[in-house]
Amino acid sequence: MFDQLDALLLARIQFAFTVSFHFIFPAFSIGLASFLAVLEGLWLKTGKQLYLDLFKYWLKIFAIAFAMGVVSGIVMSYQFGTNWSVFSDVTGPVLGPLMAYEVLTAFFLEAGFLGVMLFGMERVGRKLHFAATLMVAVGTTISAFWILSVNSWMQTPVGFEMGANGQFLPGPSWWTIVFNPSFPYRLVHTVLAAFLTTAFVVGGVGAWHLLKDRGNLHARKMFSMAMWMAALVVPVQIVAGDMHGLNTLEHQPQKVMAMEGHYQSHPDGAPLILFGIPDSEAREVRYAIEIPKASSLILKHDPDAPLAGLDTIPLDEQPPVGIVFWSFRIMVGLGFAMLGVGLWSLLARWRGKLYDWPWLHRAALVMAPSGFVAVIAGWITTEVGRQPYVVYNLLRTADAASPLDAPAVGASLLAFVVVYFFVFGAGVWYILHLMHKSPHPGEFGVKRGDKGPIRTAGITPGPTQDPTDGSRRDLSGDKREPEERP
Repeated sequence: MFDQLDALLLARIQFAFTVSFHFIFPAFSIGLASFLAVLEGLWLKTGKQLYLDLFKYWLKIFAIAFAMGVVSGIVMSYQFGTNWSVFSDVTGPVLGPLMAYEVLTAFFLEAGFLGVMLFGMERVGRKLHFAATLMVAVGTTISAFWILSVNSWMQTPVGFEMGANGQFLPGPSWWTIVFNPSFPYRLVHTVLAAFLTTAFVVGGVGAWHLLKDRGNLHARKMFSMAMWMAALVVPVQIVAGDMHGLNTLEHQPQKVMAMEGHYQSHPDGAPLILFGIPDSEAREVRYAIEIPKASSLILKHDPDAPLAGLDTIPLDEQPPVGIVFWSFRIMVGLGFAMLGVGLWSLLARWRGKLYDWPWLHRAALVMAPSGFVAVIAGWITTEVGRQPYVVYNLLRTADAASPLDAPAVGASLLAFVVVYFFVFGAGVWYILHLMHKSPHPGEFGVKRGDKGPIRTAGITPGPTQDPTDGSRRDLSGDKREPEERP
């Protein structure tokens, strides 16, 4: 079935498929963890039940998204050993410790406090529970820190020495490796993207419930908070993206050439190509709609500044222009659409119509998944634009793959596709099911199992027969929460 296919291509498709599924969950949970911390903090400060209701409403969604992110991440990491063993062997001395730091700091921090955050509100003090929520939020950000440091080193490798066996070895300073030239820009750009992804999901859910009931106080509050985030953070993200692009031009010029569609050099100022169809055989962008000299103005801050094109790069070192060209435009286009929604919400707020303009609510609902699409498009731009290298200018992707036959890789790819669509499809469906329900006063949080935690044999306590013992187990078989029973 897969005999006629290329094993390298199948391995790349498999990694792209699994990491695309994985990426959407951390992109959501990073922002949602911080949103939960804000909600709980506002509840503690103001004492308003509404904030606690929203906290419990979104906590259930966070629990599922976090779990799916962890599971999909484990699957993805196994591919380093199966499909990319050469990459793991060659870069392991540098990247292995960085990924271990992510486990030892972020993952352990999240695992240590997640249970308290999900199930401990009635079992620990309010301040301690809030501290647990903060630790989970901090842990998600620390996780992003280490993973993006790894990815950024692959984009801009520094601080290493080459071993006699061809391995990348750490140089005199780990800080040079961790804070490589592209890392600060990529970290800010990606974390802001995660916050905006969450903001537009929250705004979309709030808009959905406002369209059904404009008087819904819970929907009003989360829609208002989300629109503040959109209005204030999207402009910051655009500036951060511009700075990231300038950094990329300095360290990975052929990636920017592909993003801009510049097959040819422009000695007197390069145009900004808005749309067109890249034709790599003809070395041109067909039917191009462009703004003269605008690309030089953006990238060099001088409309007459010369910009080199792909004609200065050997053909075997050029990335696939069509994919990079369009993924970049999808990301940027969605960014400006987000800006439009944010400005629209400011106008509505100024006129006192934030909850009364149904077309604004419809726009926010349509834009709810825009953050996910934007982060995936940005990831494609970053990773495909680095090709044909996996470690930029040092290790080619073709040289990093395991010596596997195409049927072996193809079979695992097919299994991943089937399992992912069933398992994660069910998870996404349940998240949408929870979002479909409107938050209400007295919202319940994450529920524990009816039988509580599993205990090892010999220490399981029996049910008490003392009717005055408020901690006795209920043997009635009624699975509803006590507050829900008649």
